[in-house]
Amino acid sequence: MDRSRGASVTAPRVRIAEIDAFERDIRLRLPFRFGAATLEKAPQAFLRVRVEDEGGRTAIGAAAEMMVPKWFDKNPALTPAQNVDQLRGSIRTAAAASLEASAPTTLFAAARLNEMETLRRLPGNLLAAGFGPSLIARAALDAYCRLAGISFFDAVRGNLVGIGGPMLPDDIGADEASAVLAGLRPAGSISARHTIGLVDPITEGDIVDPIGDGLPQSLEAVIARYGNRWFKIKLSGAVDADIDRLARIAAVLDRLPDYRVTVDGNEQFGAAEQFAALLARIDSTPRLARLRAAIAFVEQPFSRDITMQTPLGDLAARLAFLIDESDDGDDAFARARGLGYTGVSSKTCKGVYRSLMKAIRIRTGPTPGLFLSGEDLTCQAGLAVQQDLALGSLLGLSHVERNGHHYVAGMQGAPQAEKERFAAAHPDLYAWGADGPLLSIREGRIAIGSLAAVGYASGVLPDFEAAIVMTPGNGRNSNSCADIKRG
Repeated sequence: MDRSRGASVTAPRVRIAEIDAFERDIRLRLPFRFGAATLEKAPQAFLRVRVEDEGGRTAIGAAAEMMVPKWFDKNPALTPAQNVDQLRGSIRTAAAASLEASAPTTLFAAARLNEMETLRRLPGNLLAAGFGPSLIARAALDAYCRLAGISFFDAVRGNLVGIGGPMLPDDIGADEASAVLAGLRPAGSISARHTIGLVDPITEGDIVDPIGDGLPQSLEAVIARYGNRWFKIKLSGAVDADIDRLARIAAVLDRLPDYRVTVDGNEQFGAAEQFAALLARIDSTPRLARLRAAIAFVEQPFSRDITMQTPLGDLAARLAFLIDESDDGDDAFARARGLGYTGVSSKTCKGVYRSLMKAIRIRTGPTPGLFLSGEDLTCQAGLAVQQDLALGSLLGLSHVERNGHHYVAGMQGAPQAEKERFAAAHPDLYAWGADGPLLSIREGRIAIGSLAAVGYASGVLPDFEAAIVMTPGNGRNSNSCADIKRG
């Protein structure tokens, strides 16, 4: 393998000159139960970043992500508010570290250095600490693309992001990385894998409190409206309850001529034997025969506290397994492979460059049968879902989990003018609903051709003046000044 570190020398160099952090409160239309948590509301973080090139030209870019409690850190001693404050703290720490690094460098090197410094300053939970660096990296990439007048796809495929140099992990060769990036081909559409939460109604008869907003509540109604053929089923870890619920889900899915599913343990199984018991029950239940045959992979069945000490054993020969919450560093997937895992998740909240490096490793490594999957952090309409969809498409994924459109209706919290701008800029991606643009899913697919716009998958920027400046702790103030700036 060529271990050259010179590929990033020709990539453009920029400096991050200013970072502003904002948020909007989001309330879900349906409670979203995953693992031991039920999400009903959470703030969405927005970052605005100004970059400057070596010629003194500047541009603004942005990124957005939900600050979902009880996913990054599931410590029961922490309240949801404390979980969100962890993520605010990561943003503030990463912003401070990024602005201290004044020398121009490549986007990739800046992101890697910022991530390492933020993790050094926030030891402990690596997923939570990495939240801020992931947002800054995306917003800086968006700004550079706008400055250069190119799309996200062009920037990555041409390796103008600079994946190479000393910040590249030792197991990836720079020339190989550039070759893989050049060969990536985004598609014009992608299949939406619908999430079936633990308390979601399966049939119309299961609905106790109708919302009446014109959007589907039950799995039956979701299929009727969107035509999904890919699904993600959340598991509780309680075998009897899971079997009963899987049977009710299968009764609906089996009406389809064909379908595929993934199942997500969300860290709820305490041992390999516990998951094996569930699988044995599935295999012995005739009503679940088609669903069993439709399982593409199992996601993160065990707690991150035990995953890396829990070999899959015989389970790995029966199903493909993927890590998600345990994917918290450069070496996580390699360690998981030694335990029998063959898959790893791509999520923009873990970092766009980390996803790209996973794709490079999978395409150039010696181990066959490895795979990358796109998973959702309840990405909201607008920047968050657009940037995540663009990344998944560029990585060559044929389907990606989408749930933000189901649990939240449209661009909640955005002013009408912003909604209209996003809908006009991305008419293939959105359909106009009662209160603005809604993610458009037809025959189970999302059209994403407009994401090739100049910038990182967005032809327009949010109205930051209509957001709330992110402040320390739980404090909020009116949007009157930037949170962190370099002088």
